[in-house]
Amino acid sequence: MLKGKLLALAAVLLLGACASGDGNSYYQLPYKASTTAATLSSVQPGALASEAGGVADAQGEAATPFRAESAGEHRKLWIAQVSVADFLAGNGLVYQTSDVQYTTAHSNLWASPLEQQLQQALVADLSAALPGTLVSSQPIGSRDDGSELTVTLTGFHGRYDGRAVVQGVWLLTVNGRVIRQPFDLALPQEKDGYDALVRTLAQGWDQVGQQVAKEFTAISK
Repeated sequence: MLKGKLLALAAVLLLGACASGDGNSYYQLPYKASTTAATLSSVQPGALASEAGGVADAQGEAATPFRAESAGEHRKLWIAQVSVADFLAGNGLVYQTSDVQYTTAHSNLWASPLEQQLQQALVADLSAALPGTLVSSQPIGSRDDGSELTVTLTGFHGRYDGRAVVQGVWLLTVNGRVIRQPFDLALPQEKDGYDALVRTLAQGWDQVGQQVAKEFTAISK
């Protein structure tokens, strides 16, 4: 009888442990890995594609490979830094409640550091938009024979009027020429909720990537 009660108690505790959780929701910016392979002789054999310009999809898709052939035929773009303002650097998603007030969510959190997610998504977007260009989050070869991009975000949050704000400035250096371009996007959310907010923020970030790709193509001709 005692053994049966102990087994029953153990079963109840086990069910309780399975049903419990931290009650939090975790979010990852959606993006797709580039399907375009580039070739570059400076890629070290056995290097990870995500470090050598290939794109490792956070949703689990295979990374894009790069084959080592001729370095001279391909441009290189190093995403040197993507940084966010201090109020965006925490784990929680940020929501602007008025023209002067902001709040950080306690149970709706980024699955990984926001700066890391932004950089990964930007590498993926630029790799897709710039076929034949080796886009990397790591420096490859000499800094003199490649281009460099830095981005600073001062806004990446939801707003009380139902819009997602993507705001900041990017700095692109190509062949010694420097271009500074501010961006200030406020995209309407199609639905309420944090899922829709994250998807809309990702759309805005993709638009920033398209701006960079257009300028990079024009200046590299």
